[in-house]
Amino acid sequence: MVTDKEIQWKIVHQSAWWKAMQSCEQDQQHHGEGNVANHTQLVVQELESQLDFQFLPERDKKILRLAALLHDCGKPATTKVDEQGRITSHGHARVGSVIARRLLYQQNVDPLLREEVCSLVRWHMRPGHFLSAEDQVRVALTIAQTTRCDHLTRLAEADTRGRIAPNTDDALVRVGLFGEFCRELGVWSAPFNFASDHSRFLYFRTLGRDPHYEAFTDTRGQLTLMCGLPGSGKDTWIKQNLPDLPVISLDALRKELKIAASDPQEPVAMAAMERARVFLRAGQDFLWNATNLRHELRARPVGLAADYNFRVKIIYREVPFATLFAQNRGRESAVPEAVMHKYIDRWEMPSLTECHTLA
Repeated sequence: MVTDKEIQWKIVHQSAWWKAMQSCEQDQQHHGEGNVANHTQLVVQELESQLDFQFLPERDKKILRLAALLHDCGKPATTKVDEQGRITSHGHARVGSVIARRLLYQQNVDPLLREEVCSLVRWHMRPGHFLSAEDQVRVALTIAQTTRCDHLTRLAEADTRGRIAPNTDDALVRVGLFGEFCRELGVWSAPFNFASDHSRFLYFRTLGRDPHYEAFTDTRGQLTLMCGLPGSGKDTWIKQNLPDLPVISLDALRKELKIAASDPQEPVAMAAMERARVFLRAGQDFLWNATNLRHELRARPVGLAADYNFRVKIIYREVPFATLFAQNRGRESAVPEAVMHKYIDRWEMPSLTECHTLA
């Protein structure tokens, strides 16, 4: 799709996701250039025409090209026409990051590079709306944990210039102010330097907290939270690294409670939380073994651990796309392939905004 030097447009134009963008119209007030594919091509052109783009390292250019190419891939899935006939695509950035992850995962793109692209897709709208945020510092620090703000500013500028709209100049000013704010905050090309991992953990859990405040570390134990697609090697990792640690396994609970994976899962989640409380009250380190592919799913055990003043370590496991399905087929309780694809379509990576350590 994208080599180290250029986008392979012939391949892109034959892709189903590109054809979906060609069929996806946009609101004429903000996108006089037409459909999403038209806009995307303009954004790529604007990105590559930036004065210092050619001087960037090849890896950075590849990341930015892919991000520009995929930044609006979530629009076909989220576009609606309201009662007044206006076209909207609310939530397309988050949906687009998941779609981009699937596309790049299937093509065996390097995971670290892939996630930099997906984070840019996830946050590409934020610079233009930055000034309206209640807590601008928190927004900038959250973004900086998963992507480079200098890359995001470049992408947002290209995104703004790559459309025909009456407010382009104002939008460029907002994007520029986002970049200046990130420079002043010290997160232009790196995450914020928190005093400790516990300080960072509490900052992202506490509204209004000063990011410079050094939190006293008085944690009582540690929750180790597994994260990864079915068949990615989570059970193997546990056996090799923490074989003696108590484990709360959602798969085991489903068997115990005789609840199928296709049934409502709230009873399983509630049972897991109750068992977790036993370990938390005792100050006992323990492990939570599940896919945990959505932020909302991770938030429940993480929040419970935080309430009991436990550290949180997330262990993320991944194998190549082809290997994943082969390993899943070899499991004692293989997940149906249709269900596997549904997992991939909900897959959101964990970040250091959620935990003390991420491995």
